Amino acid sequence: MDDLPGSATEPGGSAVIRVLSYNIRSLRDDRAALVRVIRACAPDLVLIQEAPRFFRWRKAAVRLAEATGLVYVTGGATATGPMILAGLRAHVERTEDSLMPPSPGLHRRGFATAVLRIGGARLAAVSTHLSLSPAERFLQAGLVLDKVAATGEPHVVLGGDFNEPPDRPGFARIAATLQDGHAVKPWGGDVTNTRPPFQRIDAVFSTPSIEVLGCGVPLGLPGVSDADLHAATDHLPVLAALRVPAS
Repeated sequence: MDDLPGSATEPGGSAVIRVLSYNIRSLRDDRAALVRVIRACAPDLVLIQEAPRFFRWRKAAVRLAEATGLVYVTGGATATGPMILAGLRAHVERTEDSLMPPSPGLHRRGFATAVLRIGGARLAAVSTHLSLSPAERFLQAGLVLDKVAATGEPHVVLGGDFNEPPDRPGFARIAATLQDGHAVKPWGGDVTNTRPPFQRIDAVFSTPSIEVLGCGVPLGLPGVSDADLHAATDHLPVLAALRVPAS
């Protein structure tokens, strides 16, 4: 597997950043394995889904951040699961947690959003997790695009568990506007759901202004073992290297 570029600030002020999107299943699995995977990926941003949402959830979020050498930025229970962590070189300018409209009988979904400056680059980051209902997912895909536009930023990265593969309507609706990182510059593995039917349902998207240098499941990345990937949670993470223009 080709190397994935590491984080760097480039001449002219553009920044190469690593973004990890990861469904951590409310920390119900092997936390030590999860920490090892996140650390080995060396991310600048972690866009989490299914963060702890109940008793002492803030403490659990901070402990995960500290264990992985990151800082808690926003999200968790306030976004019904999506959460953002960041590396120490990220300067957080603002954050927002928001909810999607409720549907009777279904888990309410939300967004964790932050605007950050990393090196000479400024970008918005959005983490989300779409519905198990196909009809609701398609509607929520439109809300995702609205949320990206509402950041008011030219450079936006979106990470999420979209609960469907690229050929389904909701995923395709997002991909018609934003870059699907793995489709643009495939790297590593593609399948992210460790249960049948074994599909790519997690992804990192970005606005076209961002250059995708590589994106996929970090299979074979030094420090990332298959045993840890399967012990950490029931999803495999998606790691992307992105070049964000100077702002």
